[in-house]
Amino acid sequence: MRRRDEADFTEFAAATLGRLRRTAYLMCGDWHRAEDAAQDALVRIYRRWDKLNRIHGLNTYAHKVVVSVVFDQSKRPWRREHSTAEPGELPRPDGATIIDDRQLVIAALEGIPTGQRACVVLRHYADLSIEETAQVLGITVGTVKSQTSRGLVHLRELLSERTSL
Repeated sequence: MRRRDEADFTEFAAATLGRLRRTAYLMCGDWHRAEDAAQDALVRIYRRWDKLNRIHGLNTYAHKVVVSVVFDQSKRPWRREHSTAEPGELPRPDGATIIDDRQLVIAALEGIPTGQRACVVLRHYADLSIEETAQVLGITVGTVKSQTSRGLVHLRELLSERTSL
């Protein structure tokens, strides 16, 4: 890789790492796994840096890679979590403390199916368009719309159950 390309990649990585880590965290719910996913995504991007169109679609491609890495991580046997909680069950609040809404949403995100979670995270947290989300996930625009809609309904249900306690 040429020196200028190296500098461009370094600048891109520095500017993008935080967003990729946040997207990965919202997908998997674990900061350590999110950090690994973001770094793995940057390694994959670095390997293809010479072939990428850096004018159009680099942000979309970066999100595609990080989502792919998170999905790949979840398939590894040593990454599977063995939770004793029932699916969709959220932690109960301690009435004496203030609940951090972000943690509440993250816990609820873990309760919705993976495809719906990916659509909700990419559309509403990574702020990708419907078309970009479809491209990242390799699905149709209509599927993005339906999965996002279903995911938001499911998320609202989980959050209303959680806050009505």
